[in-house]
Amino acid sequence: MTTTLVPRWRSKPVTVGGAHLGRPAAFAILGLLVALTLVAVFARTLAPYDPIQPVGALDLPPLSPGHLLGTDGIGRDLLSRTLIGVQVSWLSALVIVASGLLIGGTIGLIAGATGGWVDSLFLMRITDLFLALPGALVAIAIVAALGSGLMNTLIGVALVWWPYYARIVRGEVKALAARPHVEAAKLAKAGRVRILTRHLLPGVVPTAIVTASLDVGNVVLLLAALSFLGLGQQAPAPELGADTARTLSQLLSHWWVPGIPGLAVLLLTLIANVGGDAIRNLLPVRR
Repeated sequence: MTTTLVPRWRSKPVTVGGAHLGRPAAFAILGLLVALTLVAVFARTLAPYDPIQPVGALDLPPLSPGHLLGTDGIGRDLLSRTLIGVQVSWLSALVIVASGLLIGGTIGLIAGATGGWVDSLFLMRITDLFLALPGALVAIAIVAALGSGLMNTLIGVALVWWPYYARIVRGEVKALAARPHVEAAKLAKAGRVRILTRHLLPGVVPTAIVTASLDVGNVVLLLAALSFLGLGQQAPAPELGADTARTLSQLLSHWWVPGIPGLAVLLLTLIANVGGDAIRNLLPVRR
């Protein structure tokens, strides 16, 4: 029996809102992800003004001269604050997902490949303990104990985010270990390290990448929620969730002040989820 790699775009087109999109659309979505990441990296260069200092009249509406997205109640440029907020939210989400994938993936890989008491009594029981706790509440408790601030928020969320990857990777390793090519490698007296690196790890990587890509949007929402509760960046530093919370009383009088950072969170989450779908469908699958 032979195993071939079939690109997912040939077996299942990318879907957005139930509509089937072809390969060019999938690559366009991936290009949008790359563009968003570049915008986040170079946000301080792209920002036309200092995001903290007042630079114009108060509460200017969008499309005002010199202020594309308007200004807030202090006269700060909303485009500049939104760009820096996107940088904080997007790059923070990528850091949390990467750390969770590294820690959880390593634990899941070792647990699934080793088996026995290392798997059932040690690694997975610790993972189950973390999964039994409400992640968002634990993150809030950790941040509250450490004190408000971006770094403490990242630590709090990262500490509760890795168990999901550990479970997923362990399940994939267990499934792959029962495949004929892995059994053949064991019969051929291949070493455990060789089986792990040559036969198990390559099969786990696509699933791990897809899971991580689909998870970025969830992390963006959680970070925005923590900032909304006052547990993220402290004023006057720009942050999407915090900026929405601080100016929510202006929603009816000057909707763009709380609305623009809120819409930025929505856009980040949407792009992350659609990008995850594109990655899932373009990655090769074993048949």
